Amino acid sequence: MDLHFGDSKPTDEERAAVDALLGPPESSWEGADRSDADLRWARGGREARDRRDLLLPGLHAVNDRIGWISDGALDYLCRRLTVPPAEAYGVATFYAMFSVKPRPATVLQVCTDLACAAAGAPELCAGIEARLGPGSGVSVERSPCLGLCERAPAALAIRAGDPVRTAVSAPATVEEAVLAASAPDSAPEEPPAALAVPQAGQDGLMLLHRVGVVDPASLDDYRAHGGYTALRRAFELGPAGVIREVTDSGLVGRGGAAFPTGRKWQATASQPDHPHYLVCNADESEPGTFKDRVLMEGDPYALVEAMTIAAYATGAHRGHLYLRGEYPRALRRLEHAIAQARARGLLGDDILGQGYAFDIEIRRGAGAYICGEETALFNSIEGYRGEPRSKPPFPVEKGLFGKPTVENNVETLVNVLPILTIGAPAYAAIGTDRSTGPKLYCVSGSVERPGVYELPFGATLGDLLGLAGVREGLRAVLLGGAAGGFVRADELDIPLTFEGTREAGTTLGSGVVMAFDDTVPLPRLLLRIAEFFRDESCGQCVPCRVGTVRQEEALHRIVERTGADAAGDIALLREVGRAMRDASICGLGQTAWNAVESAIDRLGAYE
Repeated sequence: MDLHFGDSKPTDEERAAVDALLGPPESSWEGADRSDADLRWARGGREARDRRDLLLPGLHAVNDRIGWISDGALDYLCRRLTVPPAEAYGVATFYAMFSVKPRPATVLQVCTDLACAAAGAPELCAGIEARLGPGSGVSVERSPCLGLCERAPAALAIRAGDPVRTAVSAPATVEEAVLAASAPDSAPEEPPAALAVPQAGQDGLMLLHRVGVVDPASLDDYRAHGGYTALRRAFELGPAGVIREVTDSGLVGRGGAAFPTGRKWQATASQPDHPHYLVCNADESEPGTFKDRVLMEGDPYALVEAMTIAAYATGAHRGHLYLRGEYPRALRRLEHAIAQARARGLLGDDILGQGYAFDIEIRRGAGAYICGEETALFNSIEGYRGEPRSKPPFPVEKGLFGKPTVENNVETLVNVLPILTIGAPAYAAIGTDRSTGPKLYCVSGSVERPGVYELPFGATLGDLLGLAGVREGLRAVLLGGAAGGFVRADELDIPLTFEGTREAGTTLGSGVVMAFDDTVPLPRLLLRIAEFFRDESCGQCVPCRVGTVRQEEALHRIVERTGADAAGDIALLREVGRAMRDASICGLGQTAWNAVESAIDRLGAYE
């Protein structure tokens, strides 16, 4: 490994930020004072490589303390981890939340994605920028979806320091967003997670029944409402028994791919290579998606328990929870829940006296939609750019750190709890033969009661929008988020199942349902989707890297040539879309054309 360090030196504050994470340097090679350390000694080989995964937490440590990452700070972090600075620079510039150029200590992210754009985000941004003006000490950044779609428009203020301070303003006004940026500690407290669940407290809920009912900070309250019953049942069944129950339940992944969960667990558990790892994908970055945030904020112990069960079944003793960097309250709730579970013997070396060891480490993302793809997520945890890997080998064989890994999202894991408490047959009886159990839907846009809804598979789109109170003048509904597809207002009888949406020529995805009335300019909405994919493409493969740019360019031309013939650009869009779908490495490029195509074919967007 050839390491070329520059002449830049870290400030005392930057050095302190890195040392707080890694401990003091042990040799001059790592940056210690030469008077009390030996320059000739350095980590090398496996020991050095084993520390590479601390690169992302190290970048967070500097960015949180200073607000940006200087050459000196990056060089010092690289010395500590024996990482080439050129590679670390590539990682630091991969994520939207990091900056390698000087900027103010306070950053105000204003969401300009689909739900917020329809709720007036452009006017909000203009008002904030006019109010703050130059020299305010606040950097205003237009942001992709912040996962606060039920309270659109949304803004997130982050002030660097020790500790870093955050404040959320949603629904945001100019005054409240400016207050959040200028005085994060004085900003109004976020409303409880239960306000994002219109059904909170209703009978019959399985996944949301504790949200708004229990204190999310209290382990005792969680256990009083059935918490850790499922884990005790898992220990009675044994690992093979747990996998059999999950398989018989018909549970499939709730992140969009719908892969059978029991098969994934069995494939991982049967691998002879050890150790095995468990990864919880809590990096929900699909525009319009916020269900995992609500679960983590309103019922964090449920996720801790579910991860423990999944790890026990698959033979994992270490779990990584990869959490969106834009979810500060979820981070606080989960850190508290993990600490409490560890203190009470529900995580650690001997869980519930069963001789089974398991613990969870939280890893924060830093603003990269592509890291929702499982192999890109593994690369991110390992300290590399979050670029997808080619398959095979599949994660169940070689996943995180090259070892067998099971990866599930938050909603999928939380479904395991009712499976073990009511039994696989009872769970499988919910929904339809091919789509079993309950499903969470993120409803936003032109509805009276936006939020997370729980319904059994098989309910229709009209049933769901009826609960949410769809407004008059409904023009279209976007299913599955930016990677999904539009349906018309006269297609509300579509059954909300994986097979039903496929037969209707659309997708259920992760459960995004965004309603748009006739006041929303559809061409501008499609252009925003194209801009999103252009920004979020990791650039690794040509079809996606070039195709997303060409798609945005064509849509710009169509929007700017109001009334002109768009046939030529639509033909180009189809050609580019087919190339991306057929040749891109991962799902981002493969689905980047879906929403635009459906808007052209089903809605007549440019007629």
